[in-house]
Amino acid sequence: MLHAIKTAFARRLKATILTGNNPTTTTNNLNHNKNKNNKNSEKRYDDAKSVAKHKKMSETVSKSSSNNSSTAPANNNGESTELIKTGWLLKWTNYLKGYQKRWFVLSNGVLSYYRNQAEMAQTCRGTISLHGALIHTVDSCTFVISNGGTQQFHIKAANEVERQSWVTAMELAKAKAIRAMESEEEEEDEATTAIASEELTNVVRELVLKLENLKTCYDLITKHGVALQRALTELETGDDLASKNKIVNERATLFRISSNAMINACTDYLQTAQTQGHRWTKMLQHERDQRLHLEEMVEQLARQHSHLEQAAHRQSARPLATGATSASDDDENEFFDAQEGASIASQEDQSFVIKIPLSTHRRNSNPDVTGSSSEGEEGSSETQQVLVVAENQDKLQAMDQTDRVSINSSTPLVTTPKAVKKRRTRVPEKPNYPLNLWSIIKNCIGKDLSKIPMPVNFNEPLSMLQRLAEDFEYAELLDKAAQCKDPCEQLAYVAAFTISSYSTTSNRTGKPFNPLLGETFECDRTDDLGWKLMSEQVSHHPPMAAQFCEGRGWRCWQEFTMTSKFRGKYIQVVPLGHAHVEFPATGNKYSWRKVTTTVHNIIVGKLWVDHHGDMEIVGLNNAEGIKCHLKYLPYSYFTRDTQRRVKGVVMDRSNQVKWVLNGTWDTKMELAPVTSTSGSIENPVYKTGNYKTIWTRRLPPEDCDRYYNFTTFACQLNEPEPDVAPTDSRCRPDQRLMENANWNESNVEKVRLEENQRARRRQREAEAEQAAAEGRPYPPYEPVWFEKKQEQGTDQLVHVFKEQYWDCKAKQDWSRCPDIFN
Repeated sequence: MLHAIKTAFARRLKATILTGNNPTTTTNNLNHNKNKNNKNSEKRYDDAKSVAKHKKMSETVSKSSSNNSSTAPANNNGESTELIKTGWLLKWTNYLKGYQKRWFVLSNGVLSYYRNQAEMAQTCRGTISLHGALIHTVDSCTFVISNGGTQQFHIKAANEVERQSWVTAMELAKAKAIRAMESEEEEEDEATTAIASEELTNVVRELVLKLENLKTCYDLITKHGVALQRALTELETGDDLASKNKIVNERATLFRISSNAMINACTDYLQTAQTQGHRWTKMLQHERDQRLHLEEMVEQLARQHSHLEQAAHRQSARPLATGATSASDDDENEFFDAQEGASIASQEDQSFVIKIPLSTHRRNSNPDVTGSSSEGEEGSSETQQVLVVAENQDKLQAMDQTDRVSINSSTPLVTTPKAVKKRRTRVPEKPNYPLNLWSIIKNCIGKDLSKIPMPVNFNEPLSMLQRLAEDFEYAELLDKAAQCKDPCEQLAYVAAFTISSYSTTSNRTGKPFNPLLGETFECDRTDDLGWKLMSEQVSHHPPMAAQFCEGRGWRCWQEFTMTSKFRGKYIQVVPLGHAHVEFPATGNKYSWRKVTTTVHNIIVGKLWVDHHGDMEIVGLNNAEGIKCHLKYLPYSYFTRDTQRRVKGVVMDRSNQVKWVLNGTWDTKMELAPVTSTSGSIENPVYKTGNYKTIWTRRLPPEDCDRYYNFTTFACQLNEPEPDVAPTDSRCRPDQRLMENANWNESNVEKVRLEENQRARRRQREAEAEQAAAEGRPYPPYEPVWFEKKQEQGTDQLVHVFKEQYWDCKAKQDWSRCPDIFN
């Protein structure tokens, strides 16, 4: 009988413990659940407010759109945080088809187009990201979208109202895309950054408290379990079954309550541990990836070091040549030092092979060439191999010396009565501040450098506008080109000028200051060098600088923008803008784009800079059909070629080589005429006459490493001058503090200026959103000294110098200048 009662009670007790709810939960657990429910309610209230806000904005923009387009929430998952605009527009395709009707869709910061609405379920015809894109208005119905040269859409709307509606919607989408990318980067940085010590202490304290609760629950379960077991034992031996049954029920209830408390405590602890564990897992994975990346770089450096040691050992073990010796069978792995290679191969380097593209798309030849998404647009990749052979070297030295003296003469070609201003020849010495490089850049891999805040320890006390002005340190080459009668020879001197602009980078590894929007720089050197220059930062997203320079018989201008990526071991900079030079006396005009620049040994070793790639200088206007092809050879330890070498040819309208250029971008360039042609049409052989040196680099002072490796010309760029615009780079406080060796104060001032610029940008975005909500256009930012105009002979919109700056300087009228440094 007693055994049956015990069995039944045990089953009832087991069912109660496993399925029963705890009606007497402790006060602490009730408060915890109450607080948790309050937080969830607050979160749901905030989410509801956000959804209502975006829904109201969507309805406002929908009312302001035209009849043939629509604006609606973009996300089908309930997250109505993005806008979509769709409609029919006309897009330029090519000269045969002209403008064609296309269905456009604006979604998530990307503009896409299709042939019709039915194609939306398939693949789109083309897309362009609005993040970093430039939106230009051509006329009342036409606008252009460009992302810096690689893509360009020419679009025409039915009327001005529809055009303005699309432009306004795209400006808003661009601003939202920029904010979204910045927020994603901030979230990524927060997720991959180590937890602060205070936060880590709070998390550990919370986990310890929950473990103590678990221990308390365990003690209660043990206590009530022993009491329940004792009551069950007494139930077997006693006679008063009713009273003992009541005691067993009470003990079972207490045991169930303790068990439920234990379950709740375990659940709470598990939830906290999982939440923090997920975050720590992401941090651990990030650190593991960084460690693997660093190990790969170190392993690669070790292999290179081993190869260098082997090559050096073979070079030292090779006996000195006393006569004719046989060539080594392992020429591929021979090591040649840069300086020795230049002296040994100086005679051989004047004969070389160069591959020239047979036909390349002219930039701006039609609107659809620069856009890679238009239908049926592809450029030819065929090349022609040209052999250049040097001869008549007997008079080389005399010709070389004569021309070097004439080119390197610092006296102007035309005397001027204007007094020459005495300028400084050096800047204050660079202080020696320690810096943990890896702690700053380990989270910057794969990101755009223009969006990474860097301390001034990486900088040099010059802005990018001043650094671009260094391109004209050897502007006497353009003076010489202006005097040439032969357009091919003129182009050869222009090519030498483009090469000379890289000479100052051979030992300069400091990063220039990023100019603020509206920042300017003037450089008037008409008294000694015969030219004056004006530049302005005309765009912030993407960063773009416009520059105009005028000299003796020539005018030069450019739009400079670039993309830059940090790849762990090196930084790569790819210029996107074009530069132009024009000679008004002959009407000849030439255009080119700069080559890729790579900064090596970011983590380990000494920093050094290399330039590599192909540059094509194209003749325009009266020089139509003339071109120059330059080849910048990449630096390599395992080559017989001269390091930092540049070789190129100048071709006339019939694609015949007339002049040959040869040299290095950090030392000198030589020029030789073509005297005869032989070989086949596919592989011609050109023989040259005597080479003459048309440019030689002026070496910086011997102690320049003490002040940022500046040349004398670079030292004069940031020299204070009176009567300049208040937006001039010389007036920038953080840059001036750095030049005066006050780096800590400069870092503080740099953060302040950048934060003020971000505040001004947020204000413009808020005003644009308000204008869109009210259905009125919002004018984009306009530069002060440059304006957007259509380039002659093309549909490209470029920034053209207004030629009003020097008049305003003479009158000291700076009323139009914004206040960007305060």
